[in-house]
Amino acid sequence: MDSTSFTLPDPEPEGDGFVAGTLGSRVAGKLLQKIRADQLAPGTRLPSEQVMAVHFGVSRTVVREAIALLKADGILSTRKGSGTYVCAAPEALADSNAALTEQSVQSLLNLLEVRRGLESETAALAALRRSPGQLADIEQALRRIEEAVASGVSGVEEDVLFHLSIAVATGNPYWVKFIKMFAQPARLAVKVTRANEARREDFSNQVRLEHEKIVSAIAAGDPDAARAAAAEHMEHAAERVRQADHEFWRGDGGALARHLVQEQ
Repeated sequence: MDSTSFTLPDPEPEGDGFVAGTLGSRVAGKLLQKIRADQLAPGTRLPSEQVMAVHFGVSRTVVREAIALLKADGILSTRKGSGTYVCAAPEALADSNAALTEQSVQSLLNLLEVRRGLESETAALAALRRSPGQLADIEQALRRIEEAVASGVSGVEEDVLFHLSIAVATGNPYWVKFIKMFAQPARLAVKVTRANEARREDFSNQVRLEHEKIVSAIAAGDPDAARAAAAEHMEHAAERVRQADHEFWRGDGGALARHLVQEQ
């Protein structure tokens, strides 16, 4: 089918299948809603990026983001020099997306399990070995997370640097290398967990208190308490992932988590 078979939906994104988030995810939600509602067959070609950008009142970059999200879900495919096409029958989307999301969530939980061991040991060693300057760096890293969250920023990079500062305080460069080795998947995981936590104030407060507990134990020079606090933080992070509702995994959370599968 050609692009005349696809009538663009209302430009005001309501979001069906994607929670309201970035403009790209909202446009993706409207496109997905249209594909499902009209039962569009595989091979249906979408209008050009330029046409969609004008229709939705967004940039072509936003349209590309929306297409990329739907490509990651196996809903759309692109052909160089030809366009963007529906590549899965609507009735197959629910089952395939559910399976892919389940795989993505499990990948996230697997990573949190590995991080539990890493973070626990680095926190314990930091409590034993940190210098006054390194403790100050850890405390400053924690403040930066809080400042980022207070200003409406996700705090992903600040969170990664917080845990890296603890590894540095062990005085063992191999711990730092281990943390850096997992930096990219950890960054993706933090994006998912923070997106989930930002939706609930109780989750955000829990994370803040867990971080403070780790820092307090390191400051007190108590390795057992630091190890327990870091382990608890990862266990609670996993539990918050399990508590995320279906809407979150159908939306931005699922789209973010699916990138982790590619890192395995």
